Amino acid sequence: MSAFSPVTDAELARARSDPAFRYSLLSQSLEILLAKLQKLRNAPSARANATQIRQGVELAVRLAELIQAPTGSPRR
Repeated sequence: MSAFSPVTDAELARARSDPAFRYSLLSQSLEILLAKLQKLRNAPSARANATQIRQGVELAVRLAELIQAPTGSPRR
């Protein structure tokens, strides 16, 4: 797993037109997010991080929905 680097405008443009790249980009982002959530959860101040953990889990669910949706748009 690599360190997080912001998604560029070029990557966003490519993700809109290339489903395989979009899937890869979303999958990498989800892996990084889950690893960061695990670190927060295991931190001594996990109780203080509860809001961040909750927000991260909500984001992870949205990313998973995007990955599973055939067109790349979330199911609602």
